[in-house]
Amino acid sequence: MTTNQLSIPKYKLWMAAIKPPMYSVAVMPIWVGSAVAFADTQNFNGVIFAVFMTAAILILAWENISNDVFDADTGIDKNKHHSLVNLTGNKRLMFWLGNLCLGLGLLAILAIAFLQQDPMVIGLILLCCFLGYMYQGPPFRLGYQGLGEFLCFFAFGPVGMSAVYYSQTQSWSFTNLAASTILGIVTSLILFCSHFHQVEDDIAAGKRSPIVRLGTAKGAQVLVWFTAIIYPLILLFVLLKMFPVWTLLSFLSLPFAVKLCRHVLTNHHLPEKVSNSKFIAVAVHFWSCLFFGVGFILG
Repeated sequence: MTTNQLSIPKYKLWMAAIKPPMYSVAVMPIWVGSAVAFADTQNFNGVIFAVFMTAAILILAWENISNDVFDADTGIDKNKHHSLVNLTGNKRLMFWLGNLCLGLGLLAILAIAFLQQDPMVIGLILLCCFLGYMYQGPPFRLGYQGLGEFLCFFAFGPVGMSAVYYSQTQSWSFTNLAASTILGIVTSLILFCSHFHQVEDDIAAGKRSPIVRLGTAKGAQVLVWFTAIIYPLILLFVLLKMFPVWTLLSFLSLPFAVKLCRHVLTNHHLPEKVSNSKFIAVAVHFWSCLFFGVGFILG
């Protein structure tokens, strides 16, 4: 542990470990999926929305905690002093705390399935959980093969948002599927940004993240295209009349997208400076999805 890291107050390490801003990743698919359902049906079930939101936060907590546990097994987090396992020194406790969050989250989804007398929602969420487990969990560890963004796209995009939409309508929607591609891309953006500052640790642990494979310079260029595609896609779906014109409000998040691209292009090779890029990506995710959902409600 370096002197610099030793000087970081403990509460800041805990906040970095818990990652409160990251929970917008759980909230926004529920928000947008429910907004699309409302736009399609003019109906909204507040109880199901609240229960689903609570479940999503608990399941994401499981994902974050279990990732720290599984990373502790490979040694990739030995220099990550805000790892929950490193902070507590108790991997077993973190393992069971994560499982508790998962169990409570799935119980909430089961309650929705019971209320609707329809198992579809729990089936879709179990698939999301399996995708999340395959990211870091043994024997899969697909994140170590550079497939994390692919898993993230489906878990938080088409599969996850289909579950949300179905929980409100008990039906399917091509509009929701199109909207879920936007959510999937902008969520995967956060994970992509999280790799830039830890290339050395990833290489040492044998993790072939996209940035390890591409290099930071090419990865920064890919990030620009990855970010830029979000807005033309929304415009395309508006022109195809799949999205209401009000969803163009999501373009209000463009300043954050520009800031993200400039920051990574400038600092991609400087771990200490580029490490906050994932939080700028969280801002892109939050504001674009917030206004995206508002657009469906207004439309």
